Amino acid sequence: MNSSESKVKSKLVLAENLNFNDKKLKLIELFVQEVLNYNQKYNLISRNSEKDIWNRHVLDSAQLVKHIDHKNFNSLSDLGTGAGFPGIILSIFYSDILTFHVKLYEKSKVKINFIRDIIKKLGLKNTRIYDNDYQSHVLDSDYIVCRAFKKLPEILRISRETAKKPHKLIVMLGKSAQGELNKASNDSINKYKLVTSITSSDSKILLLDANE
Repeated sequence: MNSSESKVKSKLVLAENLNFNDKKLKLIELFVQEVLNYNQKYNLISRNSEKDIWNRHVLDSAQLVKHIDHKNFNSLSDLGTGAGFPGIILSIFYSDILTFHVKLYEKSKVKINFIRDIIKKLGLKNTRIYDNDYQSHVLDSDYIVCRAFKKLPEILRISRETAKKPHKLIVMLGKSAQGELNKASNDSINKYKLVTSITSSDSKILLLDANE
């Protein structure tokens, strides 16, 4: 599948399965173009993934809206947002709900500057980027999402020791998801759900309620 076909197929899923309207799809298009332009000078995403950015990065991020209850909860934190996946994609989806707040955490100054510009260009009034690591802030969001962040034991430690309770943890994992869970199984994991990613049958999404 070439890049054009990937874009068309991904946009169809975004619109029909994930409820992204035309306005939000246009914002995503602007965001994707900015990522690709910026990536010519700076390493935001791997060059190998540029041609499949709509499936590998956009749709992969957007699918998380299926697991976020924005009617009963009003905030999320994206740890290690990188180029803005999934944080900016989620910000775009919730951009018409000004009471829903999105906090992005990133350590790279290059990526922070890029995200700051994106927030302004897209008019994402519900979104803030923090130019420091997660340990310098109180994680007080209802949802904590992680995509290509840290190893699962460290994410669970952050959830247990740094974040407010209760909160919901969403972690995007690869093909070794069950093995990672088995190794990490301890008192920090009680009830969880592992669902298959819509972009890759090998990838999983960990959904965990952190109540204590």
